[in-house]
Amino acid sequence: MKTLILDASLAGDRIGSFSAATLQADLAKRGWSSEVVVLRDKKIGNCMGDFLCWFKSPGKCHVADDQLEISRKFIESDLVIFLTPITFGGYSRTLKKMVDHMIQNTLPFFATHSGEIHHLQRYERYPDVLTIGWQSEPDAEAASIFRHLAWRNSINFYAKVHGCGILSGNQEDRVMEAQLHRLLDQVERHESDAEATLPVISRSSATPTSVRRALLLVGSPRIEKSSSSSLGSYLFEQLKKGGVESETIYIYKAINTTERMEALRQAIDKADLVVLAFPLYVDTLPAPVISVLEDVVRHGTSKTKPTRFAAIVNCGFPNASQNASAIAVCAEFAREAQFEWMGGLSLGAGEGMVHAKPLAELGGQGAPLRKALEIAAGELAQGHPISDDALQLLAKPLMPEWMYRLGGTIGWKMRARKFGTQKLLKARPYQQAL
Repeated sequence: MKTLILDASLAGDRIGSFSAATLQADLAKRGWSSEVVVLRDKKIGNCMGDFLCWFKSPGKCHVADDQLEISRKFIESDLVIFLTPITFGGYSRTLKKMVDHMIQNTLPFFATHSGEIHHLQRYERYPDVLTIGWQSEPDAEAASIFRHLAWRNSINFYAKVHGCGILSGNQEDRVMEAQLHRLLDQVERHESDAEATLPVISRSSATPTSVRRALLLVGSPRIEKSSSSSLGSYLFEQLKKGGVESETIYIYKAINTTERMEALRQAIDKADLVVLAFPLYVDTLPAPVISVLEDVVRHGTSKTKPTRFAAIVNCGFPNASQNASAIAVCAEFAREAQFEWMGGLSLGAGEGMVHAKPLAELGGQGAPLRKALEIAAGELAQGHPISDDALQLLAKPLMPEWMYRLGGTIGWKMRARKFGTQKLLKARPYQQAL
């Protein structure tokens, strides 16, 4: 049995190095081969969400860095183990940067899998997946979010067997060793974890006060020409009508220089309300967005009054429910940053329905989206959390699933025609190694 261990620990992280060494020793005793890839030592760029791994070079990212070799090893393996510090109930930016690239191992076309719309398998078989995270000290809420994300990822990875374990910095080595051993036993018995549920996440109950200044953070690599920008901009247009001063910062621009990151921190300090708008990347936030949130918590804030924080997430699937893990991670970030959580707006079919157009240009089909954001803007401007009415209206499907699947199939084939790759869309570039 061939095992790939993706170690996303930071340099000097004792739990990460201990876990990797312990797992390798245990795997060897079972007669399984293993390889550890230390992700911090690899050159892996951010996934830019351009879908060129589906159209320009089907099955492979067109950027030639270390993620190509890791993707090949992923497909070749019988078992893949993710090792990561738990970050806001999710993965660290180091692991997420690699996970974001794994869409190249699926097809652009849609199918029903586990009762939901997902991308079709590109390969006949995929590895089992074991996800192991650790916390400096036990945190039940963050742990529940992490387990849910690991379960969600196992669906998208088409893993027949999946498990999740959580370690803690206050555990003795022998306790961690025994826990890691049990997790490998579980995989060897071909036993998967049951469906994980998210904790109940409460929105702010603080006394409402009017918002004077708001900041929009757009977390899409497509910057201004993104559905995230379209949704966030329409919300902020409504806030401006209510007299709220506003500013917009594009995260993928801010991460390029230390000066822009400092400007982002200062903008957060000045804002009464921060809204993060981003696309769903493999069940949660894109890696660069996670890195910015980590930076915000690391630097803290000089304000005496807590910042209010809300999120807008859109995914390419028609089921807005697939955004649940991402919303939970945003809420957990708010808790750890000591921000007031005002709620998360969730939209399905963002790529197909909005497609980066200003919402005012969407006509009748955009009416529910505009109405939901108008309701939310009125509530946020007065210091109230986003209501269930607004959340449910934005999340309501705008077309039947069969119609979305058909439109997606036609759309993907039309895009492939531009590259002359219509007959190569189902290519399996790593198949020869199986």
